[in-house]
Amino acid sequence: MKIISTNISKVKKIIHNGKEIRTGIFKVPTCDKVIIEKMSIIGDEQADLIYHGGEHKAVYAFSSNHYDYWKDALKNKDLSSGMFGENFTISNLSEENINIGDQFRIGTALLEVSQPRVPCFKLGIALNNKNVLKLFIQNYCTGVYFRVLEPGMAKTGDIVSIEKKSTHDISIKKLFQAYFDKKYVGFENILSEALALNELAPEWKDKLKKKLSIKTT
Repeated sequence: MKIISTNISKVKKIIHNGKEIRTGIFKVPTCDKVIIEKMSIIGDEQADLIYHGGEHKAVYAFSSNHYDYWKDALKNKDLSSGMFGENFTISNLSEENINIGDQFRIGTALLEVSQPRVPCFKLGIALNNKNVLKLFIQNYCTGVYFRVLEPGMAKTGDIVSIEKKSTHDISIKKLFQAYFDKKYVGFENILSEALALNELAPEWKDKLKKKLSIKTT
């Protein structure tokens, strides 16, 4: 695996359905090194800090291998790195083989897998396709959110390596599919096992508790 593109953006104001919206989803490639801090990448901004950014969504990565699929699915040959709102476009980043809690060395930073991505309506705006949210969920290849264990720097071309592999088998894709597909065999057991993982982001723990009808005390 290696970084194909590093992508950042400032918050922009746009008009959507007659309303002004602030968003940081329009990531663009940068040729410079990016500095990865605990809560975010310097120079990258999120408009809605309730649902975006923060400790458990400090960095978002998406596989470059997915782009050909989406070019066909969306009939848009102009899709390019950063258009899914990712900070890092990484080759061969497979959600099927990446587990919650896996630790990655990206540049000089050490990152830990915290959760899958659940897209919001702004992805549809970025890709100019109102059907993309449904298609994205059905595809189960969500990209990966990371928390930062060790701050550092990264640039396009840097090797991405797994420094520590988790001992369980709850992958990003398995968790996402088990959550959204009730026909997925054994989905309740998968969600229960995922709920017990310390490395899973609190946002997803709350989702799983509601899904499994577990009452919090």
